[in-house]
Amino acid sequence: DPEGEGCLSVFSGGHHLADMANPVAIDLLRKLGHDTSSLVPKNWDIFLEPGAPAFDFIFTVCDEAAGEPCPAWPGDPMHAHWSVPDPTRFTGTQAETYAVYEDAYRMLLQRVRLFTSLPIRELDRMSLHGHLNGIAG
Repeated sequence: DPEGEGCLSVFSGGHHLADMANPVAIDLLRKLGHDTSSLVPKNWDIFLEPGAPAFDFIFTVCDEAAGEPCPAWPGDPMHAHWSVPDPTRFTGTQAETYAVYEDAYRMLLQRVRLFTSLPIRELDRMSLHGHLNGIAG
């Protein structure tokens, strides 16, 4: 929807962090035209601090995160789990590893596109939650 373009603010964080952003992920994102200059691993606790952005939706993608208790996010955002195989756990050749990262990117991109196509303002909370969970298949 051209009218909705740019209407989302997206943040990423986690509980168990690497020391630095994954170089394969950074390389892929750069090749796809994304600005990666400010990408660093962030603990989700920074989003609980005063002045942190308020969330309407929280999406977990790592199966390990799905089993962990999430913080009590201010504002009671909707939560859905969109399981994506963790590409950092893959071992193989450089080309195979890159392909796994591309698959994870495509999977998330497809889900985000489905999410942004939902008539969010027209759905009640229960229906919206059902749609969010259904996106993960």
